[in-house]
Amino acid sequence: MTDFDILRQRLHNQHIAQQVYKKPDDIVRSLGAVQAQDYPGAKWAVGMRLLNASDNSIEQAFTEGTILRMHVMRPTWHFVAADDIRWLLTLTAPRVHAASAYYYRQLEVDTIFTQSNTIIENALVGGKQLTRTELKAILERSGISSDGLRLGLMMMHAELDGIICSGPRRGKQFTYALLDERAPNARHLERDEAVAELTKRYFTSHGPAKIRDFAWWSGLTVAEVKAGLEMSKSHLTHEVINGETYWFSRQQATTVSDKDIAQSAYLLSTYDEYGISYKDRKELIDPAYSEKANPGNLPVVPFQAQIAIDGKILGSWKRTPKKNQVIVEAYYFRPLTEVETRALTEEVERYGRFIGLPATLQANVI
Repeated sequence: MTDFDILRQRLHNQHIAQQVYKKPDDIVRSLGAVQAQDYPGAKWAVGMRLLNASDNSIEQAFTEGTILRMHVMRPTWHFVAADDIRWLLTLTAPRVHAASAYYYRQLEVDTIFTQSNTIIENALVGGKQLTRTELKAILERSGISSDGLRLGLMMMHAELDGIICSGPRRGKQFTYALLDERAPNARHLERDEAVAELTKRYFTSHGPAKIRDFAWWSGLTVAEVKAGLEMSKSHLTHEVINGETYWFSRQQATTVSDKDIAQSAYLLSTYDEYGISYKDRKELIDPAYSEKANPGNLPVVPFQAQIAIDGKILGSWKRTPKKNQVIVEAYYFRPLTEVETRALTEEVERYGRFIGLPATLQANVI
């Protein structure tokens, strides 16, 4: 298996090159979780992996609560299928708390979480859905200072403790709701079961990948990852490539057609799983363009919305909304061929259909 084969399989397994699911919660469940602090970008990350999706259909799933947006791993926002949230929190919340402990102490919130959790829970009981600003006012009326990052840490802690979750948006504002009321049928798994389940899902949907990739993505320790692989060995297999061990599903297609990737072009969202979910991303960038891809060369920066051509990252993009259209400004490491330009133009048009506006490609070479 070559680097090209690795990328080809990832495009296939992440449902970028081939879409089979129709519902947002199905693709989120398949991937385990989808990083989502950039909300519009995360909706596109889900939508581009679905059949006939639109921005409105992803928003509707979020409104109905089949997908939730919460702090689950690393710590940052993720989309999670509602029926998975309980066992995922059981697995990942202790690691996020440990990673955040310094900030809890520095901002002197580590001693008030029991009190803030109770206040937040009481404010939302009975199906109420309140914005962060509204909850801040309630906390402060109760004598708890909620300035700056203190409020964010208290809200994140309440999420990780399984008390609150995302509610429907109110206009453009996000709301919070009680998790028990929003996801009453969420599954519970014992920790070992949860480790095995997440391990299986990650390597099935993100493979071929390495142990350190999954440890980075999930926040689990290397020892836990190895235990998860042992428990999931009936579902997974591995191959040594260039001296590195890559894990993937036993059911993985061994011969993905070249047409699934050749001359393909994809607009990847900010923090898209295709890039962010691997600690080692060397396969993604052609060494000839590594200098252009480093953080000093704006507008191409790590984790920005990126352009993938034949599986490789070849630049970045951003959307500029106009009155009745959207301009997709693309920045390439090199000029595209005629075939590549045609493929990217088709992808831009697909993005326009997703957001419900005509989309036009504006090319720039850096």
